[in-house]
Amino acid sequence: MQILVYAGFTLLGITLAALLLIGVLDVVRGTPVRRALADEQGGDSVAVRHPFFREAMELLTRTRLRPAHDVEIFMNGDETYSRLFADLRAAKSSITMQLYYCNKGRMADTVREILVERARAGVEVYFLYDSFGTSLKKDFFDPLKAAGVRLGRFRPFSLLSMQKAQHRAHIRVVVIDGTIGYTGGFGIDDKWYGDGRSAEQWRDTNVRFIGPAVRQLQATFTVCWAETTGHLLTGPLLFPEGGDGDAADAPILAGLLHASPTIGSTSAERLFVLMITGARKRLYISNSYFVPDAAFRNLLCAAAKRGVDVRILTVSKNTDVKSTWYAGRARYDHLLSAGVQIYEYQPVMMHAKTIVVDGLWSSVGSMNADNRSMSFNEESNMVILDEDVASRFEKLFSEDIKYSKEIELAEFRKRGMRERLVERVCHLVWRVL
Repeated sequence: MQILVYAGFTLLGITLAALLLIGVLDVVRGTPVRRALADEQGGDSVAVRHPFFREAMELLTRTRLRPAHDVEIFMNGDETYSRLFADLRAAKSSITMQLYYCNKGRMADTVREILVERARAGVEVYFLYDSFGTSLKKDFFDPLKAAGVRLGRFRPFSLLSMQKAQHRAHIRVVVIDGTIGYTGGFGIDDKWYGDGRSAEQWRDTNVRFIGPAVRQLQATFTVCWAETTGHLLTGPLLFPEGGDGDAADAPILAGLLHASPTIGSTSAERLFVLMITGARKRLYISNSYFVPDAAFRNLLCAAAKRGVDVRILTVSKNTDVKSTWYAGRARYDHLLSAGVQIYEYQPVMMHAKTIVVDGLWSSVGSMNADNRSMSFNEESNMVILDEDVASRFEKLFSEDIKYSKEIELAEFRKRGMRERLVERVCHLVWRVL
């Protein structure tokens, strides 16, 4: 009998240890792509100006690019919210909103006021918020619910949903009347107000667009709404006929990538790989949480070594998450030694997430250059094939550089032991930052 009891406890211990190991490995998993080749015999990956690149992007990121888009680029809250609030107030049939970060303040009060007024006017309003990124309390939501706004809380924490705890909806979705879309890095918090150049006025990049990608953005929302409520919305209220807006004559090719977590390679990872390896002249990346893994650093270094002008714009000590900044700096030496140029934005928190390649391809959205965005989060990025749009992003990047400090390798290597120690400690947990 004692032997059976001992064997039972041993089996239970082994089972618990195995489950713990599986859980830890899941929480710290990364993505698998290390190189991009023409085929297994070798050869360079396809360049962004090669005729096949567009098809490769569509196939490998599962993002269809279509013409007839109009795209406005905003670089701060002053530009973003005046336009966004005007569009929300003018909504006639529907508003869908899904945001990761929501906090109380003047902006939250304004958004609530608009949504309540539109709902009472007969507009169908949906508001989906992430249970981790949102700190708004019940008293904020009560007036919305009373006005008829349909609310959803994405992946709330519970004992039975712990396996989803690290998978957040980092998405930014606002769609008005099924015809106007917004995405980028914005959220609901007063820190996003302002010019992006002054203290406590965050620098961020957002886009307002009309065209077929709005329907893809709407689909991104409906997928997350379906998970939250069990209701998959498919009707003409959210997907109206002729819902491409007023951009039928616009030439801009674009699509909306909805990246979701999976066990292996993600569409988020493949987007980054394609754009880095496809660069032949210029690769400008602005990213607030820049903690690339070894494979991505090697791809960036390889691009610099083949003559590409590779520039990274990221945060400085004015970041809102110091641990991520230190973790990224722990591997600056690797990039700088290969000829990658790194700039840290000085005036305030820089929250933008953009890529522009060879003056042709660009991407803007919610996706960070870290393992969390590559592996764990729901993300939304607009992918654009257009020289004029790319030129606008390059001009914005050049303007940001004027407010940034370039990290020089020789000077960087002189930093003190305390800084190096903090960087190393933070980098130990880079996969989960």
